[in-house]
Order: sequence, then structure tokens, then C-alpha cells
Amino acid sequence: MRIITNSKLAQRNKQWAQYLFFASFGLLILGLFVTNRQLTPGQDANVLLDIILPTAVLPVAFIMTIVSVRMTNLWARLPRPEKAIEDSLKGIPPKTTLFNYYHFPARHVLICPAGVYAIVTRFQDGSQSCQGDVWRTSRSLLGRLASIFRFDGIGNPTADALRAAEHVKSQMTSAGIDVEVKPLVLFVDPRVSLSVDDPVVPVCHVAAKHPLSLKDFLYESGKDKKFPLSQEQVDRFVEKTTTP
Repeated sequence: MRIITNSKLAQRNKQWAQYLFFASFGLLILGLFVTNRQLTPGQDANVLLDIILPTAVLPVAFIMTIVSVRMTNLWARLPRPEKAIEDSLKGIPPKTTLFNYYHFPARHVLICPAGVYAIVTRFQDGSQSCQGDVWRTSRSLLGRLASIFRFDGIGNPTADALRAAEHVKSQMTSAGIDVEVKPLVLFVDPRVSLSVDDPVVPVCHVAAKHPLSLKDFLYESGKDKKFPLSQEQVDRFVEKTTTP
């Protein structure tokens, strides 16, 4: 299997997640210090320290915390999706090509005998259910509160996958390639519990022994099918969409 990963982007965003975490932590400490600063008798108030900073520091630190947590979830949380997908697809036909982090909002694009797939991944654990295009998360009250602080709401993977497929389709068209691009939702956390009923978009898991195994899904979907693109078309798409 050919794997093309935007490693520079992945590493840079991972580093930024770490930088933002420490910066937001430092700002929170500064904000608490400034907010609790007491004036000595007879001392005049300092406009910067006593008015401007207390008003600005804590909101900025809160926003930075949100961004750092979101970036950590997407770029530093284990298991890493690109590695999980690679491990999941061991033994797949060698002409298969996997793109990682080049075609946003599709975080991954897979070209294999089953077709061309625009993949959006989800790192969430817990109990997730999909009926049609409606997603629900089952959590206890304590779990819901923890989710708020972790900023790990599942959103609408179906809508995200459809949007990703449309974008990749437009990129294929601009490269002179006429091919159907299929959306796919992929979960990577081994602790997630999935309940799927008549999904609008296929839902899979990277684990080989999972009932919704990605490898099994691709095998069944690609059985007796020809490869959707020629090698020349794949190379053209690579050059068109991954060259700076």
C-alpha cells in the first residue's frame, strides 16, 4: 500500500497544541495572580495591572485552552488515525493509495479496489449511535460534564463526511478525473461502542475484529471490482493535490 502523509503539517500542529497548552496554563496563573492582587493602603490603582489585565487575561487564556484541547484531540491524541488506518489495512492490494492530511475537510483519502473514499475520523470513546444521519452519544451526567471540559462532542460525522466527499470530488474533477467519491466515517478508539442503523454514510472501525471492521467493509465492497483509477490518474492526483 502506498501511503502519502503530510508529516510536516501533522508534526507542526502537534507542536502547536503543546505550545498553546503551556501558554494557556501560564496565562491562567498570571490571570489569577493579577485578579487577586491587592493594593497597599494609599497606593493608586494601576490601570494596566488592575483594570486592563484582569479583564483581558482570563478570557484570552480560556480561548487558548479551548483551542489547545481541540488541537490535542486532533493531532496528539492516541491512537493516531493515520497509523491506525495503516495497521488496519495490512494485506490490502498493493495498488491501494492512502493520503493523510492533504485534502481537508477529508482528513484521509483512500483509493482502493472498493472505490475512492473521503474519510473523516472520530476519536471519541463511549457509546455512540447512528440512525440514518442522526448521531447520539449516551453518557452519564458525570460523563457529559467531563465531555464539556474535554471539548470532545461528536458533532455530525455524516454531514462532515458528505462535505469531505464533495470536496475531494471537486479536486478529482480539477485533476481531469471523473470518478465517484464515497464518504466514510471511521472510528479509531478501541473503547468506543457503536450502534449503527441504516446509516446514510458507511460507518467503520479500524479494529480488524470489530463488527464494523474497515478492512472487511472494503473487502466486501471491492469484491470482483476493478481498480477505480489507472496508475497515471493516481499519479496525476498526487501531483495536483500534494505538491506545494
